Amino acid sequence: MIWFLYLPFVLFLIGVYGIFFSRKNIIIVIMSIELLLLACNINFLLYSLLWWDLVGQIFTLIILTVAASESAIGLAILVVFYRLQGYIAVDSIQNIKG
Repeated sequence: MIWFLYLPFVLFLIGVYGIFFSRKNIIIVIMSIELLLLACNINFLLYSLLWWDLVGQIFTLIILTVAASESAIGLAILVVFYRLQGYIAVDSIQNIKG
């Protein structure tokens, strides 16, 4: 069972790297957040299978639903921002208050 925990750990590290070390591209930040959620989902599924409990699988479905809606809303905001500004940069997005 311990061998299966390496995959979520590696995915989590890639997600953290994408968020903290490549902040210039907002698409990479959104994809890194999705990788973090995917690592959590894999952990929930593995422990659900280990303990023969369906609660982990239910949490996985809920997290997948939230992740899909988060990425859809985030990408829609980015498309609108690109249409208004003509470019997408994290520094210029942080200046918008409202």
